[in-house]
Amino acid sequence: MADARRRHLFTLAALFAVVWVALAINPHDRADWALENVLVLAFGGALFVTRRWFVFSRVSYTLIFLYLCLHAIGAHYTYSLVPYDDWWRALTGHGFNSLVGWERNNFDRVVHFSYGLLLAYPIREIFLRVVEVRGFWAYFLPMDVTLSTSALYELVEWGAAEFFGGDLGAAYLGTQGDIWDAQKDMALAALGAAIAMAVTALVNWRARRDLARDWADSLKPPRLQRDR
Repeated sequence: MADARRRHLFTLAALFAVVWVALAINPHDRADWALENVLVLAFGGALFVTRRWFVFSRVSYTLIFLYLCLHAIGAHYTYSLVPYDDWWRALTGHGFNSLVGWERNNFDRVVHFSYGLLLAYPIREIFLRVVEVRGFWAYFLPMDVTLSTSALYELVEWGAAEFFGGDLGAAYLGTQGDIWDAQKDMALAALGAAIAMAVTALVNWRARRDLARDWADSLKPPRLQRDR
């Protein structure tokens, strides 16, 4: 099982490296691209440094991979200029924004929603492994951390925009003139996390066991598994 997990992780890492390198070529704004990738490099470094002490399930690694791919696309174009509307028009002959009634480029909102939807489950695995939370708290705490880290990111984003200023600060902030942009981003992250935890709870209820807890327990030494 450990070998299968390592192969899965290696495959995802190789695929993301290809995606990241491809999108690193001629980005719309090189300075904004570099700024957007600071946290990605820090996150990747943390995963690498802690790989011997903490491993995620294949499900979590896949969810993290999907989120990082979305972020790489946003960094390449800058979030407010991702041409998803043009892509949809090329495929269907109609604009996606007009189809759903959007009046702005909402790729950034989609990624904030995806932050909660895709990363709440890996965060839950951390709680199950590190502090062994149970019951209600095993579902609430991942949502709480998702919302709090989303708020922290908005503060970092604001600080970076103030520090760099000018076009770079505006590109990184990406509010597109919406004074409630930060609040909407946090609300969407919370909504995504709530949906992720609701689906997780439903799957566990149908399975009549906590699948992530079974995964966490399988990593314990045999003696601790017997004592459980």
